Amino acid sequence: MYDEKLWNECIKFHRHVCPGLAIGFKASEYIRELFGIRASIDEEIVCVTENDACGVDAISYVLGCSLGKGNLIFRDYGKNAYSFFHRNTGESIRLVKKDVNQDFSREESLRYYLETDPIDLFDIKKPHYPLPKRASLFKAQKCTSCSETTAEHRLRLVDGKPFCLDCYDEYTRGW
Repeated sequence: MYDEKLWNECIKFHRHVCPGLAIGFKASEYIRELFGIRASIDEEIVCVTENDACGVDAISYVLGCSLGKGNLIFRDYGKNAYSFFHRNTGESIRLVKKDVNQDFSREESLRYYLETDPIDLFDIKKPHYPLPKRASLFKAQKCTSCSETTAEHRLRLVDGKPFCLDCYDEYTRGW
């Protein structure tokens, strides 16, 4: 029902066994099946995750999506949802975890997620945003305040001088 060898490798990567890891693992296995792929070597597979839970580690390990490579994008929406894009074919799919019996023990949840068909675990939708652009490299400048080098697109100008987001005093109207 699932690739036990790959699951055990995923556990080694994540460093513990948990239902959250199993959710990401099943999503990853399903995407491998649907897209007919293994792991992404570069940015051919892109995942936009809407949470920062354990399942994201499974996606990183199984599909080769990572923040550093630029093909794992985190949107902090608090949803157990993942959008996947295949750059080479144009395919895209959004998997949203279905609600499950909340009375499961940790062990029962783990077994449920690993043994249940992905079609019963996830609502399958189209992503509501387009394929993200490829990762870019940006010039960097030193922050006027802390002198730490910061990518230009993350700097803010105050009186024409660059400030990193840590040192920038954002203007608000008190709300």
